[in-house]
Amino acid sequence: MSNYIDEDDDYGDYRDDFWGRTPQSSYFEIAKTANQNVVEKEIENVFRRLAVAERMLEERDLADELEREINRTVIDEDIDGRTGSVFIDLVGRIVTQCE
Repeated sequence: MSNYIDEDDDYGDYRDDFWGRTPQSSYFEIAKTANQNVVEKEIENVFRRLAVAERMLEERDLADELEREINRTVIDEDIDGRTGSVFIDLVGRIVTQCE
């Protein structure tokens, strides 16, 4: 688990943006209206990164540990934050290419 402590609350609750949406809901809204070629390309990039990370873990004999960690972190604020960051990055890359 992360040891990061946000001492200044400049951005409030990172789970909701100023429109009251989560990073996930923002992504799904953008993905419906954005250029589908761009959306598909960026989704492929996310899955490629996942595949590379999984291969690296397998090469280091850590695949079983990965599965245990996934099961252990079903409720984990750090993982939720990281997941939100992936969605935010994805939205940013899609919006930038569709402008």
